[in-house]
Amino acid sequence: MSEKMKSYIEEAEKALLHTYNRYQIVLEKGDGVYLYDIDGKKYLDFVAGIAVFALGYNNKEYNDALKAQIDKVLHTSNYYYNVPAIEAAKKLKEVSKMDRVFFTNSGAEAVEGALKAARKYAFLKDGKTDHEIIAMNHSFHGRTFGALSVTGNPHYREAFEPMIGNIKFADLNDFESVLSQVNDKTCAIILETVQGEGGIYPATEEFLTKIRKLCDERDILLILDEIQCGMGRTGYMFAWQKYGVKPDIMTTAKALGCGVPVGAFLMTEKVGANSLVAGDHGTTYGGNPFACAAVGKVLDLFKQDNIIENVNEVAPYLEERLDELAGRYDFITCRRGMGLMQGLVFDRPVADVINKALENGLILINAGPNIIRFVPPLVITKENVDDMIGILDSCLRSL
Repeated sequence: MSEKMKSYIEEAEKALLHTYNRYQIVLEKGDGVYLYDIDGKKYLDFVAGIAVFALGYNNKEYNDALKAQIDKVLHTSNYYYNVPAIEAAKKLKEVSKMDRVFFTNSGAEAVEGALKAARKYAFLKDGKTDHEIIAMNHSFHGRTFGALSVTGNPHYREAFEPMIGNIKFADLNDFESVLSQVNDKTCAIILETVQGEGGIYPATEEFLTKIRKLCDERDILLILDEIQCGMGRTGYMFAWQKYGVKPDIMTTAKALGCGVPVGAFLMTEKVGANSLVAGDHGTTYGGNPFACAAVGKVLDLFKQDNIIENVNEVAPYLEERLDELAGRYDFITCRRGMGLMQGLVFDRPVADVINKALENGLILINAGPNIIRFVPPLVITKENVDDMIGILDSCLRSL
């Protein structure tokens, strides 16, 4: 490590709140699927800012669109209309087939809005405020109080109790465990279509279909969290589209802005017409011209550059190469995932493997202590996959 990098890290440790155990590098710039630190070292990036930078780094058309918006106006207020928000909402509705959009600043805020919409929908039906929400064990929805309350990992919640009330937990892909939690107070069921932080667990088609039927029969709202698995990562614009199980409310963020902090929650017209009204919810920055210029351009580039087609071409190859790797080492127990959201499960902690990979110019991340997660930019090639496998294989051999 250079003295320059060491100095920056020491300054960060004095100034920034220590809520992350950061890797000991200082990143400076990116290009395509590569990142560079301040010493000029090049890294193949299979994290993409945790499933954010779908288009890769330094995409000229994306950059130019943001520069052009900066020269117009970055922010006004939601008390006025702005063209980028209107255009972004229209494009997002087209690809999601949802009816109403509310732009937020983050994924956690999108979850907060989704929970509020569900409770308001139930309140308008019976005037009561004791409604319950069912969430999944091992889920992750964010760090704010509402999102944390439906995050199915007690470790994240215990120091911050009490959470918001009337939350129950069931098991993903176990319909009976969900059904056992349902009663007349149940107003919503929330789940990630593919669990991310909880270990890369896709929901099954059978499970989602049964949940959808249950919600329809009892007028319960189905909330699907597509913050990490959405925006093309699974080979569909949103993972639920693979199964044809449409949610009543959906959350999205991460790759929605490809680096600009922006999220959204979307809903059907039924929910939109019977939930949040003026004064119920708001945001100062959400949906401002700059963020929405990013969203609009991202959606344009997804279509123009055939991003989802690339995912569907490269993802099976990534699965094949990961399966080969898993077959080579008995301490890798399985691979699971969808599209370019994959996980290798180890019988031991993976921190040493990730650190070794970083030393060798490959950026990886975990999903729990014993799973390496692969969420690269969606523009990666088969050659990039080969390079990643080569580095990871050498790290596994050396360890």
